[in-house]
Amino acid sequence: MDSAQIFIDRSRYYLTEEYLPKLRQCLAGMSDEVIWQRANEQSNSIGNLLMHLAGNVREWIVGGVGGKPFDRHRADEFAARDGLPLKGLMSHLGKTLAEADDVLANLSADDLAGPCTIQNRETTVLAAIYHVVEHVAMHTGQIVLLTKAYAPGSVHFYDDSDGAARPLWGGREGIRRK
Repeated sequence: MDSAQIFIDRSRYYLTEEYLPKLRQCLAGMSDEVIWQRANEQSNSIGNLLMHLAGNVREWIVGGVGGKPFDRHRADEFAARDGLPLKGLMSHLGKTLAEADDVLANLSADDLAGPCTIQNRETTVLAAIYHVVEHVAMHTGQIVLLTKAYAPGSVHFYDDSDGAARPLWGGREGIRRK
């Protein structure tokens, strides 16, 4: 397998088999009220972050790389003080990541160097994917931190009993293949 396919496969893995299951684990016991709490006015709630992740993935991968229409109001993602319940937010994010996965599954090595314009910026398909993977990772980390603050002891991603840090989130460790 060439490095381009490894990049695509690993990106798909992170988005759908690592980050999404980790988010589901974090939020399994959360209430709708807790997900809209903010530490202060400059902070985002878990609800804001979930809306933002769905909007970002839809704009950058589904629309920007996949060429599908999208409607996004980025400022509203951060301004919201309430909205969909947690189940609806997670369903929307899951569907968005599934659409992004379909886009990524149909890319070739040659597609990665192709140009695209996202948020009025010229970029490449590879750079767009790289941005989305790191962006989802960053906000997943924020949600993990908020989960640890709101529900101490509820996050367990690894079994460290034998020193091997074995994943508990259900994702496969290997690189997915088409």
